[in-house]
Amino acid sequence: MNAPERLDVVDLTVTHGAVRAVDGVSLTVHPGEAVVLLGESGSGKSTLVRTVLGLPGPTARVGGGVLLSGTDLRALDERALSGVRGRRIGYVPQDPDAGLDPLRRIGSQLVEVLLRHRVAAGRRAARAAVPALLESAGLADPERAARSHPHELSGGQRQRAVIALALACSPGLLIADEPTTALDALVRARVLDLLAASGASLLVVTHDMGVARRIGHRVAVMRAGRIVETGPAEQILTAPRHPYSAALVAAQPGALR
Repeated sequence: MNAPERLDVVDLTVTHGAVRAVDGVSLTVHPGEAVVLLGESGSGKSTLVRTVLGLPGPTARVGGGVLLSGTDLRALDERALSGVRGRRIGYVPQDPDAGLDPLRRIGSQLVEVLLRHRVAAGRRAARAAVPALLESAGLADPERAARSHPHELSGGQRQRAVIALALACSPGLLIADEPTTALDALVRARVLDLLAASGASLLVVTHDMGVARRIGHRVAVMRAGRIVETGPAEQILTAPRHPYSAALVAAQPGALR
């Protein structure tokens, strides 16, 4: 795989009309580190990661910086950014159906990604690589999964197919936005373990304390567009200093361990 990337978000602001969805956020993901961005729905987490990906929305006004191992992503045009997305940054969306074309087989979608980013030397090589990619993402019958349309797979299988797409080009940074929503506890644990085993630097967005507990090296707590506390996962999850962080911890006594 590619070397793990470093992500630096520097004083980032994202404004939609009169609403400042992200308000002066600075955050670093060190190479090989798993950082969990924790907060309630509406706290600005998803807006932050979409902006990192260069997809803040057509009405957004953006300030501040986003650096990927020193590359200023905000200085890149859309063509250059599209080369970064998928090749250097893998993205697992909150809804796996949003990351899959419902009219195309899973294998065909993987082939397209491999060819677009010139990872495979031709269509035959790309097709040959598909079963191993799906198997590495935890799909027990990769040949069947490759032949399937998304609706023919379970929710957990679709999530793993999205992870296979995100990891197809061995990106150095993997961004996952609520990757375990609507999954049962067993599938959720397996998906998290797949992310942790990827070897990429991780930025994982969640409102679930159990996700932070299972894979996070460091946790950043976000509220109303701002980072209110950041620190080692163990410290945040056992002895949070900010009242909001403490309330999040207290609200989820049964979180995944």
